Amino acid sequence: MLFMPTPHVIVIGGGGTGAALAYDLSLRGCRVTLFERGELTSGTTGRHHGQLHCGARYAVQDREIGRECMRESEILRRIAPASIEFNHGLFVAITEEDEQYCRTFFPACQACGIPARLLTAAQALAMEPYLNPRLRLAVQVPDGSMDAWRMALQFFASAKARGADIRNFSEVIGLKVAADGEAARSSRIIGVRIRDHRSGSEYELTADLVINATGAWSKSVVGLAGIDIAVSPSPGTMVAVKGRLTNMVISRLHPAADGDIIVPQRNLSIIGTTQRLTADPDRITVPHRDVEKMLRSAEIMVPGFKKAPFHAAWAAARPLVGEVSNSVGVRDLSRDFSLIDHGEAGGVGRFLSIIGGKATTLRGMAEITADRSCELLGIESACRTAELPLLPARSLYRGRAGVSAHPGVRAAKTGNLPAKAATESRSGERNI
Repeated sequence: MLFMPTPHVIVIGGGGTGAALAYDLSLRGCRVTLFERGELTSGTTGRHHGQLHCGARYAVQDREIGRECMRESEILRRIAPASIEFNHGLFVAITEEDEQYCRTFFPACQACGIPARLLTAAQALAMEPYLNPRLRLAVQVPDGSMDAWRMALQFFASAKARGADIRNFSEVIGLKVAADGEAARSSRIIGVRIRDHRSGSEYELTADLVINATGAWSKSVVGLAGIDIAVSPSPGTMVAVKGRLTNMVISRLHPAADGDIIVPQRNLSIIGTTQRLTADPDRITVPHRDVEKMLRSAEIMVPGFKKAPFHAAWAAARPLVGEVSNSVGVRDLSRDFSLIDHGEAGGVGRFLSIIGGKATTLRGMAEITADRSCELLGIESACRTAELPLLPARSLYRGRAGVSAHPGVRAAKTGNLPAKAATESRSGERNI
């Protein structure tokens, strides 16, 4: 019998998408090595406000995204309930314009298959007494809150239990490129060069396929292969105050704008978010004007929000698909995701990039990327991540978590440290 070596896939990026991708590929029989230059989830994943989108926010603008969010939120609630608080959401109409927008919003939700319930002001205020008493009406939808760190760590734990080698504090500083064919008009990635930030040493590792899942940092990674990618890192400021002022996720019933979502997280209330453009996602500041704008916006939906004890302000860089020249055009970029096969797009084979999307769709993004990976590697294996419950997040620190690795996959490293989120103080100073 002819022995077929296990395909080796390198995933770059230790956020939620990279975690879900490592898990999916491990389930399909690949040997997976994931590299993250810092701590796991220390980029965008560890800094978003943690809303589990049912898709209502996108129903008017893009019904396909709305349907996708509804589908994926149901899957996540099934496979990772420990990371989710299914507390529902209210879209609230404060002004006459908001009330008029409901005539477009409500049927759009129905068209996306999103269960939406129209509430009178009295009904909404009975559910959430701290809402603005000038409320005109509200629409209840199946939104929720997710623990951004725990969700990703559940995927990491499940991937590691299947044999994935997860290496944090390991930065990809180079891509190994080989000519593909005698004409050398195309090339392919055959491995990566790594800098281990713990030891300061560097080494190389070969692979059959390399996948860039670094989100807002994607342009820098593909640049190592001499190619470009259309991605706009878009920082958004969020502000958290102490106290759970609402039980449900509260959204303003109007077209998407700055400061129109309040997400309860344990005993905190988070308002987000602004939107702008940056050339370098490693150099994001938290402007004082953004903090004040968020607090004013929250006050419109929940009077008294500004008086609650301040907890923290921070920013996360969305990896929006496409490029714009200034912050004005950022709001018009799609919230959808894009899978790029650089062999087709730029002549550099065995190299994929997955960009865009939302935390709610991380599993679905990984599925599509893994499907394409299997096509390139000649693997016939269907996705099973929508069916299998994820392991608990703490299993990441408990060796093999009682699950056997796939045959031929070498043991994963143990001892990864817990994810540590970075926040910003009100003055803009970083608190680690």
